[in-house]
Amino acid sequence: MRQPNLSDYIFLIVLALIWASAFFNIKIATYSYGPVTIAFLRIFLGAIPVIGLCLFKKIKIEAFSKDWYWFASIGIINLVIPFFLIAYGVQKVQSNLAAILMASTPLSATILAHIFTDNEKINSIKVLGVLIGFSGIVFLFSDDILINENNIFSALLILGGSTFYVIGGLLTLKVSNKKNENVTASILIWATIFLFPITAYTEQPWNLNPRLDSTISLFYLGIFSTGIAWLMRFRILKNNGLVFQAQVAYLIPIFGIILGFVFLDEIITTKVIFAVAAVVVGIYFVRRSIKNNIT
Repeated sequence: MRQPNLSDYIFLIVLALIWASAFFNIKIATYSYGPVTIAFLRIFLGAIPVIGLCLFKKIKIEAFSKDWYWFASIGIINLVIPFFLIAYGVQKVQSNLAAILMASTPLSATILAHIFTDNEKINSIKVLGVLIGFSGIVFLFSDDILINENNIFSALLILGGSTFYVIGGLLTLKVSNKKNENVTASILIWATIFLFPITAYTEQPWNLNPRLDSTISLFYLGIFSTGIAWLMRFRILKNNGLVFQAQVAYLIPIFGIILGFVFLDEIITTKVIFAVAAVVVGIYFVRRSIKNNIT
């Protein structure tokens, strides 16, 4: 693990942009496809270019090697389970509450990384950075937040999904000695294997007559939001650790609002500016904490 440099910040920002744009495309994809089919096809479509990249670069794919159980476990925990939990959880939860619950990822990452890793221990600077960033997201989406008996289970599903992302990130560190392309391809292959029978049984997507815009959005979700995005995520995990990578959860809703401003003429309010400032300051303190851990 190293202290983040300019290229690492660029990867983090681009990853946040890709995942922020995914929400628009998920919405469009749901016009024609069910949540299970979307999860399966975005993983399947994401696997194709990554496998092609491995073949082009002559990188061996180890999905069925002696380490297959690591790739299978990561595929289930880091893709299949959170995709299901979040897809079903967001149906009964307000978007602002969902954004806050998903932004809890750096909090759980800080705690779990302290327990299960040797080089990402908690210190006061890291805690301060994570809390400042989280407070910015809470402030941004704090209007009319409502948790009651009607949506508490759905809220817990989303919270569980964000936590499984962190657990999957921890497991990924177990194969951090392998090439990113190999890890990404192997995980996507196993996730596809697990999701195919579930999709075939629950939604029978071959009976669909999808709209063109939904299909285009699904291809975007597969190639960019899954294949390319997970390549970038594993690179950041490998180079900068779990807690730094988890900061992307703070940037995603910020970029979501910015994209809404650019493409949908939505207004950027003072709250957004304060939230952006808090997130930037939070990431700065996390960077400082990584430097202290390394030195």
